[in-house]
Amino acid sequence: MTDLSPVRRALISVSDKSGLLEFARGLAARGVELLSTGGSAGMLREAGLTVRDVADVTGFPEMMDGRVKTLHPAVHGGLLALRDNADHQAAMQKHGIAPIDLLVVNLYPFEETVAKGGDYDTCVENIDIGGPAMIRAAAKNHGFVTVVVDVEDYEAVLTELDQHDGATSHQFRQTFAQRAYARTAAYDAAVSSWLAGELGDFTPRRRAFAGTLRQSLRYGENPHQTAAFYTNGSSRPGVATAVQHQGKELSYNNINDTDAAYELISEFRGERGPACAIIKHANPSGVASGATLLEAYQRAFDCDRTSAFGGIVALNQPLDAETAAAIAEIFTEVVIAPGADAAARAVFARKKNLRLLTTERLANPARQMLSVRQVSGGFLVQDKDNGQISAKDLKVVTKRAPTEQEVADMRFAWIVAKHVKSNAIVYVNKGATVGVGAGQMSRVDSSTIAALKARRMAEEIGLTESVAIGSVVASDAFFPFADGLLAAAEAGATAVIQPGGSMRDDEVIAAADEAGLAMVFTGMRHFRH
Repeated sequence: MTDLSPVRRALISVSDKSGLLEFARGLAARGVELLSTGGSAGMLREAGLTVRDVADVTGFPEMMDGRVKTLHPAVHGGLLALRDNADHQAAMQKHGIAPIDLLVVNLYPFEETVAKGGDYDTCVENIDIGGPAMIRAAAKNHGFVTVVVDVEDYEAVLTELDQHDGATSHQFRQTFAQRAYARTAAYDAAVSSWLAGELGDFTPRRRAFAGTLRQSLRYGENPHQTAAFYTNGSSRPGVATAVQHQGKELSYNNINDTDAAYELISEFRGERGPACAIIKHANPSGVASGATLLEAYQRAFDCDRTSAFGGIVALNQPLDAETAAAIAEIFTEVVIAPGADAAARAVFARKKNLRLLTTERLANPARQMLSVRQVSGGFLVQDKDNGQISAKDLKVVTKRAPTEQEVADMRFAWIVAKHVKSNAIVYVNKGATVGVGAGQMSRVDSSTIAALKARRMAEEIGLTESVAIGSVVASDAFFPFADGLLAAAEAGATAVIQPGGSMRDDEVIAAADEAGLAMVFTGMRHFRH
């Protein structure tokens, strides 16, 4: 094997023909013989290029609706033969096999077919066989063969050929071999995951995950950590599919927090009216509804003005200029919304470092998807927490039943609690959070912290008493003792929503009755670690 390997003959067989004509013309202009198959060959020939059909090389026509065309020794021998191995060279000469120095293949659009809702048979027909086989063969023989699987690499290949007088370097071929194996691995992962879903098998013996590099990040959570952002091809609205209109590049923490913000605000889709969520360190500092988007933002901001500084703002309706102006009054890292009008974008244009992201729509919080977390030596895989409740799911367990307003606020608080790190306590008053306690080791501490924030908020906005007075409180898991519930009552809460299920439920219910609280059980827990 030598460092430089000349490219004299290329085999082109692509599904995505973007940029193909320009690339093929570039190869031909550099003296490269072109082999091709089916539609690719027809397209190149119509453009006036000289192309030899693979069927002429193999001596067999394409058959079985194109399922069989490149699975032949004349193709794979040309890809796999070691150019510096005398036995290989002798076999090639004996059987009339010519070397293939460059393979250009992109695969049948299986992932796209699944994403568009193709039926079972259509998806199966879009599982490529010959393509992955050739890619793996060429990548294995990267000591001599260059393999290209991505349209965006065409220009790089032509540049490489120009730099090395019609040859490619070993490092170049090695890099492209890695990309090739990653592509076939991702392809097989998509097929196997789809089949597992078709079978209803949530725990297949082997599970594969794959992603495509979206962005190399400056660093991870901290400057000493390297990081990158990969996407999995999902069309789900959110940070991965959003359009960034302005601002510097998103950081690791920006992406993580913006995802948390958009998943939360997507709970307020449909007929719920304007809503805003402000996120700091993946926890909501304030969430509110309002008659207008501006009012929703102001009420969310007033929940915790201190934590809102440098936070992420997510909106459930397209951003308008008035709301944009209010957001721009303090330092905000990212704003994400399902759209933004020209006037709003003009307001933000004066804030060069503020990132504005827009999506086509809100995500569907009820849609099933996987949540994956790496642990030492493996992965934890579960369904995303898409549990939801309606008013009829609430079980009243106290002597006093909640009022209509308390029920509405309890359901609001329950949605927010689902997105707060455990142990989670959320106070809500008339459609706005007024205190959030997150991530504490004991539930009573979360309850106390949330009440403290409610008192601090009242002071900041010039009120004489805590905004927790008259509120409802949500707990993401049951109260193991009555102390957390009593802390909420002491803060001024009048109603409680929690899963129930503690061995001491009777004690907690009795404490609620004594304090005059209304309490409902959901029978559903929302731990978030």
